[in-house]
Amino acid sequence: MNTTLLAISLAIVAAAGILALLRLFQPHAAWRRLSLLLLLAGLLAVIAAVIPVLSQDLHQHIPLYRISGPLVIDFYLDRLAAFFILIISVVSICVALYSLGYIEHHIEPKRRQWLLALMAFFILAMIAVVASGNYFTLIISWEIMSLSSFFLVILEREQAENRKAGIYYLVMTQFSTLFLLFSCLTVYHSTGTMDITTSLPANALSVTLLGFLVGFGTKAGLMPLHKWLPYAHSAAPSNVSALMSGVMLKTAIYGITRIMLNLAVIPLWWGIVLLALGTASAVLGVIYALKEHDLKKLLAYHSIENIGIIVIGLGLYTIFNRYGFEVLAVMSLAGALFHSLNHALFKSLLFMSAGNVINATRSRNIEHMGGLVKRMPVTAVTFLIGAAAISALPPLNGFASEILLFQSYLGAFQIPSLFVAVGVFASLAAFALMSALAAACFVKAFGITFLAMPRSAEAALAQEAGWSMTTAPAILAVLCIAAGTGSAWFFKWMGMELPVPDMLPVSFMILTVISILAVFMRLLKAPVRKSETWNCGFTTITSRTEYTASGFSEPIITIFSPIFRTQKMLWRNFADVTGAIIRGGRAEIKTLQFFEERIYLPLARLALNIGRRISAWQNGDLDNFVMYAFIAIAASILLAGWWL
Repeated sequence: MNTTLLAISLAIVAAAGILALLRLFQPHAAWRRLSLLLLLAGLLAVIAAVIPVLSQDLHQHIPLYRISGPLVIDFYLDRLAAFFILIISVVSICVALYSLGYIEHHIEPKRRQWLLALMAFFILAMIAVVASGNYFTLIISWEIMSLSSFFLVILEREQAENRKAGIYYLVMTQFSTLFLLFSCLTVYHSTGTMDITTSLPANALSVTLLGFLVGFGTKAGLMPLHKWLPYAHSAAPSNVSALMSGVMLKTAIYGITRIMLNLAVIPLWWGIVLLALGTASAVLGVIYALKEHDLKKLLAYHSIENIGIIVIGLGLYTIFNRYGFEVLAVMSLAGALFHSLNHALFKSLLFMSAGNVINATRSRNIEHMGGLVKRMPVTAVTFLIGAAAISALPPLNGFASEILLFQSYLGAFQIPSLFVAVGVFASLAAFALMSALAAACFVKAFGITFLAMPRSAEAALAQEAGWSMTTAPAILAVLCIAAGTGSAWFFKWMGMELPVPDMLPVSFMILTVISILAVFMRLLKAPVRKSETWNCGFTTITSRTEYTASGFSEPIITIFSPIFRTQKMLWRNFADVTGAIIRGGRAEIKTLQFFEERIYLPLARLALNIGRRISAWQNGDLDNFVMYAFIAIAASILLAGWWL
């Protein structure tokens, strides 16, 4: 029954994309709404199909089509796959609802159809990646997911920044596929099967694990393979950014988790590597987010931070499991998977709220915003809830998952190896720093965007988004609250007895205090006193005297100047010869894009130089071309024969 329902639901999702393509030359809003309603219906059916698998711990194979030999397209569902499909489906439902209004903001009607069609195929491919029953299905679905998201990133290709983002993303996603293909072929070469649940071969365990780590880690945005992420997530339409950041990154987390759980014995070095990469990604992700004034890039860097948190949990699981601390290992794994769900909820909420702001102000630069809390109150409230959740404030869901990881960290004193224990405690210190910096960053993001006075004409004239564009983030905001307050009950429903604090009484207490204060203030009816705000000696208050994002970030950029290579420049014009009275001036802070300037661009230049040298061999002689083709084909046949 579940397998039939899943097949039907995926067919409905595919039909939504096909319908959008069929109406490409007759783009009408009614057909777009029909496609989105089909998408919503298909995703609701997907949830109905996977809930029994998740609650009853079922294992189901769904064969679809055999091409030849081991090349079979089939699906496999267990609790792990069902959990990630549930994440994808819940977020995608909210994105589809959001898109009812958002898609109509694109001027060109045909482009609206492309956006809808590609989005449907993108969602379908993400579900197929997680449901893949073998490595062949995984690679096919992975490529469909990558290519559909690439075309979504370059949808507004007139802008040079979007084309640059598309190039970065395409190169890195094919780089990811190359390493995944290598590891999948290694597993098949050593075991003779492509089944997704096959344990990795012992004779090539290290090289296979590293191949999967690079392949999945690139798509997840782990540092130093992250550079595509801030470009692509900011260039894509906001509904697509919510999908890419909220759920596409989780397909890579699913892949890493699946490979780990397939192993009978996980090597200790694997856990240490995951812990180191996760810690570096979490800390550097939030540090780079602090300097960003582009709202979507700021959120994208926080995706790197949260992926780092999830990978930290997987690393702790491996380390504790290796030393036989089963309770700590289960807590770490549960914290990592629960944070995967939580990040999907609050990050898609933040990207959709950011989309409302960007549509209203026509800018992604938060320096051009301000005062939006009065003009866009619903968006401000949903963004605030998302900001509190990502900052891990109780009783929201971000706190519930991070407290699990903190508890796991504190068990490190039981580790017998001094080297490993010190490394875990060093990671704990970095984790605490990251948590504080994340809260500081979202004080900046919310305060500069929504509070004070408008800093542009567009912000002053901003209006609240339509019902669908406010309802979808509101649903996710409610889910963030529910996942936090009901976290203990969620784990009990999953049959897991974990020392998770019950946040429901805390939530009721907070709600009671707020209600009492509200009633007290209303009954008190204290007179309101109005007076002038101190304005540094100026007679009128304008937006020029407000605290800016640059001013907020400057102390932190100064503290982390060894990372940013901070350069401060100041130009001043004086009204007198003695230099006592300043007529005007300009200040500038420059930071080094380390990964781009020191890693990616040098590698790109090297590849370009190699390409130029190779192109010199192509002198137009047909005999040489035939010889090159023969050598390439012969080498490919010999390599395939040896490998397979």
